[in-house]
Amino acid sequence: MQPMLQLAKKIYKLGKNIILSPFVIYDYWSFKQLDKNPRFELGIRDFFPQIFDKTKLTGFDRHYVYHTAWAARKVAQIAPAKHVDIASSLYFPGLVSAFIPVDFYDYRPAPLHLSGLATEHADLTQLHFESNSIPSLSCLHTIEHIGLGRYGDPIDPEGDIKACAELSRVLAPGGSLLFVTPVGKKAIIQFNAHRIYTYEKVLALFPTLKLEEFSFVPEHGTDGVHEHANPIELQNETYACGLFWFKKV
Repeated sequence: MQPMLQLAKKIYKLGKNIILSPFVIYDYWSFKQLDKNPRFELGIRDFFPQIFDKTKLTGFDRHYVYHTAWAARKVAQIAPAKHVDIASSLYFPGLVSAFIPVDFYDYRPAPLHLSGLATEHADLTQLHFESNSIPSLSCLHTIEHIGLGRYGDPIDPEGDIKACAELSRVLAPGGSLLFVTPVGKKAIIQFNAHRIYTYEKVLALFPTLKLEEFSFVPEHGTDGVHEHANPIELQNETYACGLFWFKKV
């Protein structure tokens, strides 16, 4: 009975895909006609149609492409002997570790295996590092989630405040903190996805640090990073990506 059920599911899935993707059927038969010397097996049973990719331009997540690219360039500019990252997009430590050793920490550790990269567990609200010990530190597109329970962390309305206090505590004098979070014209929580901060509320999270640079990625349009931006520009934004470079003096 079980094999018959599995077969029925495959037939249903195949039929559903065929109905949803007639142009893929046309492309399939066109390919079959042109493929005079087949080098691969090509049958309907292996049909795996992708029906949303025929676009004029390649789509991408503006926040995550631009903020990781911005931060990687800053790390290259700072050129530390080692960089510590707390819970950023995995692409960031994975790529940066190609040219600078990176220690990566997350509440949910990621089993990444790359040269130059070490991964461990850390609770951002109770970091185990000694005070004033990390010269080069980043926390990218993370703080807005702390305390909302989305990733299994405890519910805590002040989780982000505690986390930012910890980032400030462990940053070494003269050290750099690269910090990224959603910003806009007003502060709101879109529960349980994330918080959106105003520029002023981000600065208030780091009263002991000096802002070296503020840039941002606009929510809409085709622009990339607005470097060395005027915060007044955020009056036109609801969900932009704020890029902050802090230093500890």
